[in-house]
Amino acid sequence: MKPLVLLDTPALYYRAFYSVPDSIVNDDGQPVNAVRGVLDAVAQMIRRFDTDRVVATMDADWRPAFRTAIMPEYKANRIRDEEAGTEIPAELAGQLPILNRVLTAAGIPIAEVDGTEADDVIATMAAQSRTPVVIVSPDRDLLALLDSSAQISVLRPRKGGQWEALTQADLPEVYGVPDGRRYRELAALRGDPSDGLPGAPGIGEKTAATLLGNFGSLDSIVKAAKAGVKTGGLSPKRAATIIDVEATLYKTLEVMRCLTDVDHGIDLESVPGAFDRAALARAAEGQNLRRSVDNLTSALVDVNAAAVAAPAQAPAVDPRPPADPTVDSSAPGHARPWTASRLVGFDLETTGVEPETARIVTAAFVDSATEVRTWLVDPGIEIPEAARAVHGITTEYAQANGAEARQGVTELCEIFSALKDAGAVVVGHNIVYDLSVMAAEVARHRPDIDFAAIIPTIVDTFVVDKHIDPYRRGKRTLIETAKTYGVDLLDAHDAAADALAALDISRALAERSTEIAALSKAEIMAAQADWKREQAAGLQAWLRKKGNAEAVVDGSWPMA
Repeated sequence: MKPLVLLDTPALYYRAFYSVPDSIVNDDGQPVNAVRGVLDAVAQMIRRFDTDRVVATMDADWRPAFRTAIMPEYKANRIRDEEAGTEIPAELAGQLPILNRVLTAAGIPIAEVDGTEADDVIATMAAQSRTPVVIVSPDRDLLALLDSSAQISVLRPRKGGQWEALTQADLPEVYGVPDGRRYRELAALRGDPSDGLPGAPGIGEKTAATLLGNFGSLDSIVKAAKAGVKTGGLSPKRAATIIDVEATLYKTLEVMRCLTDVDHGIDLESVPGAFDRAALARAAEGQNLRRSVDNLTSALVDVNAAAVAAPAQAPAVDPRPPADPTVDSSAPGHARPWTASRLVGFDLETTGVEPETARIVTAAFVDSATEVRTWLVDPGIEIPEAARAVHGITTEYAQANGAEARQGVTELCEIFSALKDAGAVVVGHNIVYDLSVMAAEVARHRPDIDFAAIIPTIVDTFVVDKHIDPYRRGKRTLIETAKTYGVDLLDAHDAAADALAALDISRALAERSTEIAALSKAEIMAAQADWKREQAAGLQAWLRKKGNAEAVVDGSWPMA
């Protein structure tokens, strides 16, 4: 059976809230940055562990009465509103109902139990699970659940978009303790100011590990301190400190102890729940979550198509569709028009505007509004503010949640190659730019791949539109071109939304010109090469006429 992934959801949504730009808002102007961040992290976990058995645990009470009864100062330093007794910012609180609706529609159960924290639900489920458990959390306290009697690992985010997986076997090397029980004692000695846990003054993590290594347990350390032992790192000053805070240390241990018997009401054998695409679409409507929802959907479809509520629907951007015949059987010897082929939209969002230096940040292949595959990539460089202002992705967010650039480029090349083999047509607006970026990224990360050889038939809606309507005034951006052809573009500069808009524009262009619609794939490629060259020459001549005598406009096709 697949592993059970337990999300420490509060820790994840706080992390996303402070790392994803709050400029990402829904139709009502409400920030949805935390929702996006959590959904992308969930999709990443589903792919990483090849499982849809995911549970989102929640804090029903972030300062449970049974813990504050032991230590009233527990998390008291976090209270933002004394009257309400809450730590959560209003801008984040308003996002949680949206997150809950989306997760539920995706078949991901939400587990919260009155009077307890997410940690207690996680500890209970980990104890009950009959399969390996992965706990996804940046909270070190959950390392206390690691022991050799259960297949439990804790996955923690690290810099550069990496995740660190720790098991009981890793604790000796990383923290100098043998198991989760001793880790909890180490944490009690060390303290945790963010939770209001004081620890033993002057005793840090390394010293705590040394004491535990030499004496075996907190009980033994306390006994040695009271007996006047002066070896094993137990100096008179440290011994006096431990004796002085003995009661606090044992209270801290009790506060940190997770409950393992809470009634969460979820049958772990039945996880995941039903994945309802229609409900997911309704939950995300008007929330500016399209890219993240598409990413989550494709992850769920990829890992287990049988779990999808609409099994008859094709997987998102299936790289193995039925082969596209090159000859129309009703008219032997005549090549089929490009419009009769499978059309797939493609778009990139990047770090800049120069193809040679721009790096991929997001990418999407789109067959339809419900058949989408997206990528979030760590570009390996800082994302400039100008680029972030366009697509909303920060360097920190890409590092924390994105795939390694080489991996992303490799996967995109695999899709391009599969689409070419299937006889598909890839559509984009000013796709010359996107393909040029791809070529530079392939040369950078996968020089063993001949990118030009795996490019399918291409339709550039920018080039075709300019040929059909050369004298139309105004800009020819995707936004303006979509308006011209009555195409909805709901989330401009989102790769999936832009790819879908280009796909719809290509069909509108085919309706506008039956002559162009009737061209074969070879003919539309050749025609666009001519049109692109003519358009570049015309723009170059106009720029030189306007005073830029050295202006050069590249007319290369389909890449610069």
